[in-house]
Amino acid sequence: MKVLALAAAASTVALASPALAQQAGNTAQADFVDKSGKETGRAHLTAASGGVLFEVEVSGLEPRKWVALHVHETGNCDDHAEGHKASGGHFNPDEKEHGFLSANGPHAGDLPNQYVAEDGVMRAQIYSTLVRLDDKERGIRGRALIVHAGSDDNRTDPAGGAGDRLACAVIR
Repeated sequence: MKVLALAAAASTVALASPALAQQAGNTAQADFVDKSGKETGRAHLTAASGGVLFEVEVSGLEPRKWVALHVHETGNCDDHAEGHKASGGHFNPDEKEHGFLSANGPHAGDLPNQYVAEDGVMRAQIYSTLVRLDDKERGIRGRALIVHAGSDDNRTDPAGGAGDRLACAVIR
């Protein structure tokens, strides 16, 4: 009877292992740092049917205002003192124009503006069909998430006039 129980437990682990490995590839995390290099938040990303679900929380922002959140092309946040410029431009594999209101847009890395609450924390849950967590053309693992100082006008090329890059996170 003990052998049967052990065999059943072993087969359950063996069957679950591929599912767990596959599930791990369907999620990613990104830790935000501000311009001083201090950790200010985190994003959890989950592959969903036809896109990615972003759950984001970033603190230390100016309260009661809208800010832009974008996926940038290069996963490098090491130059925080220089304003996270190493993250490059918006992720744009299709070479479209910037913005949801652009006739020839948006960039794949364009995300909706997010509101910063009274406590200086931006909390957001966003779903985008323009990106994936895989390593294919629309894959964003290894790229950067950027929180800008202002809101995105959803038109102006190349970045929507969103201003300084306040926080940066590499998607891992």
